Amino acid sequence: MPKLVSLDELTAVREAVGVVSGPASLRDIATALPVKLSRRTLQRRLAQLVEQGRLTAQGHGSARRYSRSYVLNAEPGDFRIIGQPVKFEIYLPISTDGENIKQLVRRPIQERDPVSYNQEFLDAYRPNNSYYLPGETRQRLLELGGLPGDARPAGTYARQIFDRLLIDLTWNSSRLEGNTYSLLETERLIKEGEIAEGRNALDTQMILNHKAAIEFLVASASDTGFNRFTILNLHALLSDNLLDPNASGRLRTVPVVIGGTVYTPLAVPQRIDECFQQILDTASAIRDPFEQAFFSMMHLAYLQPFEDVNKRVSRFAANIPFIRQNLCPLSFVDVPGVAYLEGIIGVYELNRVELLRDVFVWAYERSCARYSAISQSLSEPDPFRLRYRERLVKAVSEIVRKPMDKKSAIAFIRQQASENITFEDAAKFIEVAETELMSLHEGNFARYRLRPSEYEVWKKGWR
Repeated sequence: MPKLVSLDELTAVREAVGVVSGPASLRDIATALPVKLSRRTLQRRLAQLVEQGRLTAQGHGSARRYSRSYVLNAEPGDFRIIGQPVKFEIYLPISTDGENIKQLVRRPIQERDPVSYNQEFLDAYRPNNSYYLPGETRQRLLELGGLPGDARPAGTYARQIFDRLLIDLTWNSSRLEGNTYSLLETERLIKEGEIAEGRNALDTQMILNHKAAIEFLVASASDTGFNRFTILNLHALLSDNLLDPNASGRLRTVPVVIGGTVYTPLAVPQRIDECFQQILDTASAIRDPFEQAFFSMMHLAYLQPFEDVNKRVSRFAANIPFIRQNLCPLSFVDVPGVAYLEGIIGVYELNRVELLRDVFVWAYERSCARYSAISQSLSEPDPFRLRYRERLVKAVSEIVRKPMDKKSAIAFIRQQASENITFEDAAKFIEVAETELMSLHEGNFARYRLRPSEYEVWKKGWR
């Protein structure tokens, strides 16, 4: 069941750390907490507090210990100098309206009026007439993230910076969900298939699912869009092995409750389906890629069309127009989790977009600064692999799913080359496909749209 993190809950965890004499273990903190949290939930809350700078952590696994941190990105009121409160907080630059929303959603939950899904908020939007992003903002983002006159195939720019994008978007999106993997641990899992010591299976699966979803968006850039195929498959990839298989890639038919907010999403399946389709149709009609990205990110999260993993889907949906149009992708680099969360709650409870818009614009500018430097230092992707990317993916995935041994795989690749590849490129295709198979391991099989169970069965018979 989806759950937004209550700010009061985070504060309670931090206070529990302060109660313990000296660095606190997970067990110490659980004992000191006035409310009971599951081990996994407590680990997530601690990871968020460390990411926010409100706690420090040393050691790994069972030896990991936490201490309260007195640094600049602590919550307001955490500092006292000679008895005087000093308020410091690293958030991000926000507008006056954004600040107003922040203060409204920070009120105690008992002071906020319960609200339900407001379909008029969606109905009132008219694509290419209504705008959440002002014209000057959209123009500035285009100047930062655009490649004027770029006529290359969809997804070319994302492929050019793919290795960095894969790590950045996976880690940043995961940490916004409270994932406990560090950036380096995320990189090692993705590149080397190394599961971090002391990390639970759910966090590991979340990382691998993000990787698969990014590969799907980039590999299928010319086919993706705001349609059911794309969004449902994004959900299936992001929720793989995290939800009941019957709920993965399907709109929900059960009510959901979101913790830490007074918002109640729609519960009637027919209305969920209708609003979901309306969001897709509206997003598809929006011509400006930045307005399209923000609209989809906001409204998919607001509707909560799936049993869980909704915000992850909404963040990936925001990247669809950027990847398709060879614009700088949005990887949420350095976005404070609390700012993103409060922007979402502002939409949930107030139908106010200003704070989430501030977060979106700042995050995109931050992403542009990161990738402009990276792309200037990289050469163009291998044109042969780019041309035959789908054929290579199909060949490797079929070999694994059969599953085939080495002898059968060699014959299959040669057959594919003779039937589907030009005579001039056939030998090169065989070489590349065989290299792909030799390089296949548990940290990269998701790029071929394979499931862990399929890979494990194939690996055992690969001789």
